[in-house]
Amino acid sequence: MIHPGPRTADRVQSRRATLRPVAGVLPAGQTVMQAVGDLFATHGCKGGVVWLNGVTCDPIRYVLPAPSTDGLHAAWYSDTHAPAGRWTIHSATASVGLKDGAPFLHCHGIWSDGGTPQMGHLLPFDSIIATDIRVTGLGAASTWFEALPDTETAFTLFTPEGGDDGPALFARLLPGEDVVTAIETLAARHGIGNARLHAVGSIDHIHFANGQRVHCHATELRFDGATLADGTATIPIEVVDIDGLIHRGTLTRGANPVGVTLELIIEPTEDKT
Repeated sequence: MIHPGPRTADRVQSRRATLRPVAGVLPAGQTVMQAVGDLFATHGCKGGVVWLNGVTCDPIRYVLPAPSTDGLHAAWYSDTHAPAGRWTIHSATASVGLKDGAPFLHCHGIWSDGGTPQMGHLLPFDSIIATDIRVTGLGAASTWFEALPDTETAFTLFTPEGGDDGPALFARLLPGEDVVTAIETLAARHGIGNARLHAVGSIDHIHFANGQRVHCHATELRFDGATLADGTATIPIEVVDIDGLIHRGTLTRGANPVGVTLELIIEPTEDKT
């Protein structure tokens, strides 16, 4: 994937963090963005990750990855998908942070109305929670993702900001970095051998460990139970391509370059789970 701007020198950006559990009810009638922003504020957190599994929306609004047509960006978004009725999110990961001083999130997930599941990039200001639902996540008071203009890709992207001396990491992997090896190298640099890995982002032409491939430059993905054990990353993902096809598999090492960005939280663990 060829981006329009000059390459940023630092290909893996990270800030240390102290994580705390985040849990609470997202109330019916609010947008996903308002409810998640209020939840994190209640816990005194500026950033983190939240899982929206089980959230029902009416309406739900989302986009798919798409080829760029503006002659500038390497990829873009589809027109907004606006299905009728109530849709339930089966699995979704949202990075949480700030944009222009207000709460913001970046979410990829799978949802359905009881029929064929669909996957995409959730539009949190346009998706309304239909039923009270309890969710969980991880937050940090002093570390967060900030939506900032990125000269390399010409996108506005979540970038880790703030920081403290905590054991966890907020990170961004830049285009072209191999996801598995970049995470292992970053973790080793900070003395982290075992961790849970939480991320959303994109990979250019995905290679799975079983030999399957996703022949598409523009994708939207989420980590699905990814871990680091004794310094070795095992990264199952859920991903959608530009045709709306959903793929699942475990990333192979050395062959999965970041497309536009990958936002990551490394949550250290004492064991190997």
